[in-house]
Amino acid sequence: MNEFSLIFRNEQNPDVQFSPEQMQDILKQWRDWMGGMAAQNKLSNPGNRLGFEGAVVRKNNMVTDGPYAEIKEMISGYIIVKTETLEEAIELAKGCPVFNAGGCVEVRSIIPMAVCEGTVS
Repeated sequence: MNEFSLIFRNEQNPDVQFSPEQMQDILKQWRDWMGGMAAQNKLSNPGNRLGFEGAVVRKNNMVTDGPYAEIKEMISGYIIVKTETLEEAIELAKGCPVFNAGGCVEVRSIIPMAVCEGTVS
């Protein structure tokens, strides 16, 4: 079984506010989608939402504000799924509720790191 990261992207829009009822509906859609994958034993890591605060650190210790200083879209969260193929991971991504808010899903393979006596090789 291979692992793939489903990375959720949304356009920045701090003016969008949801009512408590809308938030509950959005959360239910996410729980149902992720619960369906968990029931199929395809959810490897339930992932996390990412906050709005952050920084980007570049070579020579250059630090810029925000994780999305140069792009319109921001990464809002991720999960890790277990599937045999990239195509199967893409099929799982097609059911993601992020599309209801105009977002998209980036599907990426995960390459396991070989660890040898405390060092990464």
